[in-house]
Amino acid sequence: MTSYKPNMPGEASAVNTVRSLLRRDAGYAALRRSVRAAIVAPGLFALTRAITDSPVVPLFAAFGSIGLLLFVEFGGPMRDRLTEQSALIVTGAVLISLGTLVSREVWLSTVATAVVAFLVLFSGVVSSALAGASTSLLVSFILSTTLPGSVDAIPDRLAGWGLAGVASLLAIRFLWPSPVREPLRTATASACGALAAQLRAEADCVLRGFVTADRTALGSVVDEAKGAVTSLRDTFFATPYRPTGLSTSTRVLIRLVDEVLLLATILDRAPVGEKTGPTDVIVCGVKTAASDLLRASAELLGATDDSDPGGLAPLQERLVQARSTMENAVTAFRPMTATGHDAERSPAEGRGERTATRFVSSLEPSFRAQEMSFAVSAIARNVDLVLAARRRTLWQKITGRRPEGAASTLASAQERAGAHAERHSVWLHNSVRGAISLALAVLVAELSGVQHSFWVAFGTLAVLRSSAVLTGQNSLRAIAGTTVGIVVGGGLIYMVGSNTTFLWILLPIAVLFMGFAPATISFAAGQAGFTVSILILFNLLQPTGWTVGIVRIEDVAIGCAVSVVVGLLFWPRGAASVLGHALAEGFSESSRYLRSAIDYGVTRCDGLVRTAPVPDAERYRAAGAARRLDDAFRGFLAERGTKHLSLTDVTTLVTAVAVLRLTADAVLDLWERETPSAADRTAARAEIDRAGDVLVTWFETTAQALTGVGEVPEARLKDTAADERLIGAVERDLGDEENRRSSTAIRVVWTADHIEAARRLQQGVLGPARAVARLQREHNARLRLFRPS
Repeated sequence: MTSYKPNMPGEASAVNTVRSLLRRDAGYAALRRSVRAAIVAPGLFALTRAITDSPVVPLFAAFGSIGLLLFVEFGGPMRDRLTEQSALIVTGAVLISLGTLVSREVWLSTVATAVVAFLVLFSGVVSSALAGASTSLLVSFILSTTLPGSVDAIPDRLAGWGLAGVASLLAIRFLWPSPVREPLRTATASACGALAAQLRAEADCVLRGFVTADRTALGSVVDEAKGAVTSLRDTFFATPYRPTGLSTSTRVLIRLVDEVLLLATILDRAPVGEKTGPTDVIVCGVKTAASDLLRASAELLGATDDSDPGGLAPLQERLVQARSTMENAVTAFRPMTATGHDAERSPAEGRGERTATRFVSSLEPSFRAQEMSFAVSAIARNVDLVLAARRRTLWQKITGRRPEGAASTLASAQERAGAHAERHSVWLHNSVRGAISLALAVLVAELSGVQHSFWVAFGTLAVLRSSAVLTGQNSLRAIAGTTVGIVVGGGLIYMVGSNTTFLWILLPIAVLFMGFAPATISFAAGQAGFTVSILILFNLLQPTGWTVGIVRIEDVAIGCAVSVVVGLLFWPRGAASVLGHALAEGFSESSRYLRSAIDYGVTRCDGLVRTAPVPDAERYRAAGAARRLDDAFRGFLAERGTKHLSLTDVTTLVTAVAVLRLTADAVLDLWERETPSAADRTAARAEIDRAGDVLVTWFETTAQALTGVGEVPEARLKDTAADERLIGAVERDLGDEENRRSSTAIRVVWTADHIEAARRLQQGVLGPARAVARLQREHNARLRLFRPS
């Protein structure tokens, strides 16, 4: 018989600790990177030491392995990962050559560091892949420029880096390859499927007369849809940079997220009620068609084989026909004659209620269906683009062939970079601060004559954060972690003495801990592991004992001090303050874009004025402000420390900005499908213009308050008198028996409904906006204390 031996208390505690750490590592991503680096870096270091007498090749091979396997991990299909990794290796080789060429002149290496660092950091705005690879690229340049060398040193350096690059490709492909995970695509598909089920349940509930079973089922489906949308939002903001790339599919996927969130907002603010109307059956037909299209889009987006989206075409056409039928049919329910008087006076009319008023009220369900169908159609079009882009051959991707309707890579990159070439851009601030910090670190290291000057720059790179306060906090953590690493590593080296065999055994363990600790324990623990690894590496290259660690502390302290000083000089405000300014820009630019879209629409309906131009410039500025807001929000989420703003409040404001911008898109779509009218609709245009001006004034005043200037005004109440005036202005058109003017009049009413939907945002925005405005005023007051009168 086999006797059972229970675990000792110490063993159980160790097992529980390991399990706790692994739970913090989602999908074992950090463990996977660490295991690869722990195998490749020591192995390549040993191999290069055996085949060459040059200390440069092993040094660049070891650091290259760490930089290419620990500091970056590309996602997506394996072919895309290997392609991006290869591009990183080639770019790193170019930077190593450039860094070596400028390394012998202090002024030249300082200027080159500033330029290269800015370009590397700022290039992240156009691609999340570039953003994720920025640390690896900077490591390759910093290592080469802070180790003075002549042109003759370039081959050895490139040999070490090249070997590390080849080893990294093999490790990514064969050594515990990570599964193909595209969390944003999966979350988007899940949200689309849940919203499709909600649309179907709403239609069934209305058509079956709101029976108890259908109402219960609808409540359950709505809860599931809200959960799926929340999961999508969390996944979207889970990374410190916008999860987009230069490829067509990744660019379009970001638009999909915005459109899914818009659809969720539309459905949330227009819940199904038991009040019936004459257009219910037609509206349910639109919802059913939209549900089928959205469900098919979700299935294709979630599939792993990038299926042919040809199946969407008939469903898209069906939705277009259902929407067109609805737009034409709603005019059939008008109870008015061509002269604008009732054919038969109703009891309600006898109480003073105009038939036109009742008719316009009956348009509300059709407007919601039109608004919803716009969002669903946009989602389906972009799913088409995503899948068409993914089905391209490698040669088609290399030659730049793109699906019809997708912008070119160069145009998209220029647009994104242009959006951040603005003084309030978080990304621009970070890029400038990082470039100046690293350049200053190189200059100080060279002028001070420290023994290992590249550690000064590495210390600066490690602790840069969004505010001077948090940079200082990370500096303390870095120095503390380095000190602990020296105590541990120095003790180990002291104990083993000249026994290098033991150091070779310890090296993989140290590298494993170096990669695993930051994600599961703390930043300081990672610094400690990094220090131990470097102590071992240097003692294997040139045995100097534990004293090399003292130099390491000095170098890191200098680098941290440089980072803090630059943080104080260039951006002492922190993420919350910058978020307020980004929200202000977002509200201001999006509301102006909406105003221009409204102006475009109402001038197309009035033959007495010239049609306003399509607001492309306003759309571009609103999109740029949205990108800057996205970066500011991610910086706010990533910033450590106590947050004085509720995450729910901030999310409400960010969502409101996106809804304003996409509402403008919906207004444009509404009128671009309408032939310009020659009729006189001066009165109707005046009412729409007045409502648009009131709306924009409120949001612009609120935007100013978000910068700390002024107060957020009270939310505007619904202007029933303006509604009556608009009804009077379109009453004649609604009575057109030949339907020649009714379609345009209904679009005028729907435009007013879009404005009303944007007005309703004010109530939800009011509280969060006042909280942000109050903090901004307090921040501005603190800044004034340090300024001369």
